[in-house]
Amino acid sequence: MSPAKRITVPKFAAMKHAGEKITMLTAYDYPTARLLDAAGVEGILVGDSLSMVVQGHENTLSVTLDAMIYHAEIVGRAVEHALVVVDMPFPSNLLGPYKAIENAGRILKESACQAVKLEGGADQSDVIAALVGAGIPVMAHCGLRPQAVHTLGGYRVQRDAERLMADAKAAEAAGAFAVVLECIPADLAREITKAISIPTIGIGAGADCDGQILVIHDLLGLSSDYVPSFVKAYADLGTQITDAVGRFRHDVREGTFPGPGQSFK
Repeated sequence: MSPAKRITVPKFAAMKHAGEKITMLTAYDYPTARLLDAAGVEGILVGDSLSMVVQGHENTLSVTLDAMIYHAEIVGRAVEHALVVVDMPFPSNLLGPYKAIENAGRILKESACQAVKLEGGADQSDVIAALVGAGIPVMAHCGLRPQAVHTLGGYRVQRDAERLMADAKAAEAAGAFAVVLECIPADLAREITKAISIPTIGIGAGADCDGQILVIHDLLGLSSDYVPSFVKAYADLGTQITDAVGRFRHDVREGTFPGPGQSFK
């Protein structure tokens, strides 16, 4: 693909001012990333959600920086069009600005991705500014912060309007090119979206954000555990996969697979 057609950080940010809605999804492997890219989404997030949906952990805290880089390299190799953003896993952005630069630098150096995402607003403004100053584009993440699940007491809607507005504005002031708003009231998300000049990407934050993101497993109906109420499943691949494997097992046990068409002479 021509470099001119690639979604860059400036192009991504400019979509807000052009009034174009932004679509983002997560990906963790090569074939999924290729399919999402071919479908035309503007952004692909290599999310630390892989800790839960790929690795089977109960939260996002277990995934390591090395694991994130491993998956980021795979996804980055598959994508030609979308902006690829990689989560900084816990606690890689919480060890001070210099260590955060080192960790984020590894992500960009060892993958073909273009930006990192970190959870935080005002409390992470110094880290965001340091990363941006080092030439590392940053997407912030405010509202429900899964890496702070123990502090927050679970996955709950965040309603502190003053704090959330301050977080989003602080992220913008520090140089973030966009901010994810997770699990906040739709009216508040609308106010934040109007108050800042960078795109807001919503997940459980209503329809008035500049864009939307979902975990791909939730969108495709592949999640086996709890699915948040803000998710809309656009397919039921879990049922289809179980059915397909069941039919394969039946054919093998009945001796009808492989048949003549799947055998060599």
